[in-house]
Amino acid sequence: MVFLNIVYKITTGYFSENTIVLAQGEMLLDGTFQVQTFGFPPLEDREKSTSLFTGLDYFGGGTLAKEDTIRLAEMESRAVNEMFVILSDIWLDHEETMAKLQIVLDGYEEVEVVPSLFVLMGNFCSHPFNLSYNSFSNIRLSFGKLGELIAKHPRLKEQSRFLFIPGPEDAGPSSVLPKCALPKYITVELQKHVPNAIFASNPCRIKFYTQEIVFFRQDLLYRMRRNCLIPSSTEETSEHFEHLVATITHQSHLCPLPLSVQPIIWNYDHCLHLYPTPHTIVLGDSSEQKAFKYTGITCFNPGSFANDSTFVVYRPCNQEVELSALDT
Repeated sequence: MVFLNIVYKITTGYFSENTIVLAQGEMLLDGTFQVQTFGFPPLEDREKSTSLFTGLDYFGGGTLAKEDTIRLAEMESRAVNEMFVILSDIWLDHEETMAKLQIVLDGYEEVEVVPSLFVLMGNFCSHPFNLSYNSFSNIRLSFGKLGELIAKHPRLKEQSRFLFIPGPEDAGPSSVLPKCALPKYITVELQKHVPNAIFASNPCRIKFYTQEIVFFRQDLLYRMRRNCLIPSSTEETSEHFEHLVATITHQSHLCPLPLSVQPIIWNYDHCLHLYPTPHTIVLGDSSEQKAFKYTGITCFNPGSFANDSTFVVYRPCNQEVELSALDT
């Protein structure tokens, strides 16, 4: 048995039971490993990763020939008007939240170029979803009302896509990750009004020409801080969101928590991998709205729309993040 004696440490990020660290030190005669420095594994650049494993399809959409990649890059450079609107915590059973959502949709209905994509992330109910109180029938009606609201904006309905990602307390078989898409039973009324609506899993990955974008709805900041074994250093940054971004990128995993805290379906653990590193990571969290660019990776949290009226406008062409909010 090896005993650890930590005399000096580097603690940028959150170190929990499930994180991988590299430790440097000295093995003493009594069998104690005296740690002098330790930290996360180094982060590998995306270009280096993809060049080393040419031909492997990490995204899951099929491999592309070099000519196709060049063509997509040219198309991406011309897509300067493409815009994503990303909102988290869309409480369909909350009148104030729905009134605020209508204001957002009304505003974008009138702009010259409408957003190409609206990403609506859960939770979609103001209280944890359960089978009591007719939750299934109520949430089904609420999604139908949302469909009617979207249908009242003809330009958005015809020209924009709507992507729905479930939250940790939304309807589903369990709390394990990855979380499957919302059940068709509760979304069918919305699809009658918005046929091109997409209901994805959590996490969800999309491709914007050559860029890979990852969406993950989980109150991860609170849980990582709660399960942190060593206090984070404030030497480099005191921003908790920046520590969170450093943790998940160096761990190459969206949720490096112990299985006792967050169960994961082992056969689908690869869905939470961040290797090769994506271009953009969207962390839907109920904490304060934040944005941070780390080693070339654009990361942001749109905040809680229901609680704080915040959302993000993202322009993928130049990876520009606009932290937005309604006046309250």
